Formats: sequence, C-alpha cells, structure tokens
Amino acid sequence: MPYPQFNRDDVCMKPLSSRINKSEIEKIYVPVTQEPPEELMAHDSVKKAVERIVTARENERSVMMTFGAHTIKNGMGPVLIKLMEDGWVTHLATNGAGIIHDWEFSFQGQSSEDVESYVKQGQFGNWQETGFNINLALNIGAYEGKGYGESVGAFIQNEKLTIPETAQLEEEVAKEIKSNPSQAASAAELLSIIKHFDLPSGEMKVSHPWKKFCVQAAAYRLGIPSTGHPMFGHDIIYNHPMNNGTSIGRVAERDFLSFAESVSHLDGGVYLSIGSAVMSPMVFEKSLSICQNVAIQKGERIDNHFILVVDLAKSHWDWSKGEPPIDNPDYYLRYNKSFNRMGGEMRYLTADNRDFLLAISHSLQKYKK
Repeated sequence: MPYPQFNRDDVCMKPLSSRINKSEIEKIYVPVTQEPPEELMAHDSVKKAVERIVTARENERSVMMTFGAHTIKNGMGPVLIKLMEDGWVTHLATNGAGIIHDWEFSFQGQSSEDVESYVKQGQFGNWQETGFNINLALNIGAYEGKGYGESVGAFIQNEKLTIPETAQLEEEVAKEIKSNPSQAASAAELLSIIKHFDLPSGEMKVSHPWKKFCVQAAAYRLGIPSTGHPMFGHDIIYNHPMNNGTSIGRVAERDFLSFAESVSHLDGGVYLSIGSAVMSPMVFEKSLSICQNVAIQKGERIDNHFILVVDLAKSHWDWSKGEPPIDNPDYYLRYNKSFNRMGGEMRYLTADNRDFLLAISHSLQKYKK
C-alpha cells in the first residue's frame, strides 16, 4: 500500500509582494568596473586560471563555471554576464536556489527572505509567484524539450510562456503514443497540469523589469548552456502544488546531459567551482566518469584539465600531494577530496566569490580581442 502523502493544495500561498526581503538587486549588485583586491589579482592560482582559460578558448575547449546561490545573492550577475559576453565562459551551472534567486531578482528586484522568521509563521517558501511561475516554466519547458536552466532563462528573457490548447495536447497524445511515447507522456503530463489549474491557452505574459541582472536570461540570449542541478525537496518551489516531479525529472536530466557534454570537451579546458560544495563536485564526478568511459573507448582520455575550487573555508592540506589521511579534518572537505580524485590539476583557493570573480574578469580584460 502506498504511503500517505501531504496535500500541497491545502497550503496557503501568499503574494510575493507581501514578503520582506533582505536584498535589493540595485543596491547589492557588483559593477564589472569594481576593482578586485590587488593581492588576489597577484595570487598564483588566479594567474594560472587566467592563463589556462585563455589557452582553452584559443583551442576551443570548455571553460565551465559552477556556483552556488550566494554568487547570485551577492549580486555577481553583471560580472558573470560580462564573462559570457566576452566569450570566456562556455558553460554555467548552479543549483536550484541559484535559479530561484536569479528569477526573483529579475521579477521583483528583491530576494532573500528571513528564513527563521517565516518558518515560525509557517510561511517560509510559500509564495505564490515564485512557486507558480518557476514551476510552470519548468512544466512547459519539459514539454518543449528544454533543460532546467534554459526553461527559466527563456521565460525571463522572452517575458512570457506559451500554454498549449488542451485539444492540441490531447491530439498529440493520441498521435504520438505508439511512435514517440516519451513525447506523448510529456504532452499528457502538461495536459494534466493545465486542467488541474484551469490554465487558459495562449501567451501568459510576465514582466521581468530587472532582467538585465539575470544570468540565466543572458545565457539564453547568448546561446550559452546555463544548467540547473536541483535536488528534490531542497528548494522552495517544491512547496507549491504547481511543482511536478515528472517535469523536474525531464528538465534536470537534460541539464545533466548538457553538463556532461561540456565535460566531454574539458581536456585542455578549465573547470571553476565557486562556493558550491554540494552540487558541483557530485555532478562533476559522475559526468567525468561517463565522458572518460566514452573517451577511452575512442582511444582518448580527459586528463589535461585544470580545476580551481574557490570557497571561504580554509584548507590546511597541500592537495598536490593527493588526499589527506582519514584522521585529518581536511579529508572531510568533500569538494576538495572529490575534485582531487578527478585527474588533471586541481587547486583550492580560499576567497570570497565577489573578489575572485572580479579578479578573473579584470585579469582577462588584457586578453580581450
């Protein structure tokens, strides 16, 4: 017998406009002209990363940048956008929270609720516009064959979603069920969502007045993969009844495979992991494993990659010596241990993500074509 389930339809979702936020994007964003600390500009790991990025792009190899939500919450959108526009970064990846904050800043210019206060009120994460809009973008994106980040990025950039007519979806289910059952299932799932929420067909326009700060929208505009790597139940969009596990699975799987495709071109490339101690190493090690497997079958290898991990925690271990013994506390710095096992050259830098990204961006300016 199936376990009993909680009914999300009973949750009271309040307007996002009623929420008190800690951050306003126009007050906290970091301009690309802001000077980074001189000592970081002179740091050997920063210099090495810049050299490897330039060489990688000259040879058309991947330069992947993964980051946690705090990179967005710290207002680093303009710097990331600049790196994409100048052609230095070929792939961006973040977790579910990074995508949510990026969307909220684009939509209302504010983000970051007081978790402790709203938990006490039974209101944490229960916001109508965030849950409804992001989930609907993912639901429609899943049907359209988009990935997680692409679905939300397209929604923000185009400022609209197109909801198919139910008759069209019913016809598609019947037509594709034998020849293309996966697409038939996707159409049927979206049909169920549209009927459950009684959504009118046609264009649903949603203004995003602050989209100039949005990393996902810029990536979509520039045609650069920006992938989302969620963990089910980790983000506030799972509170909303518009959330659909089938859609999440489809868009997240696409983004995992898009991520792996970029990893497959990483030999001679660069992988930057910035403040994403959970998502980044876990997704990377599985992606590298399958890419290495296929490369070896072709008589090739992915060995000449440069990994720079950046976070605030201090590490007292020289990772060039391999991983520390199990009784050393640094053994439990999972992101370092995982990346150290992934071949290539790996370095760890203790730095604030704002300072590091500015240092990378400014250092690359002298190489700009």
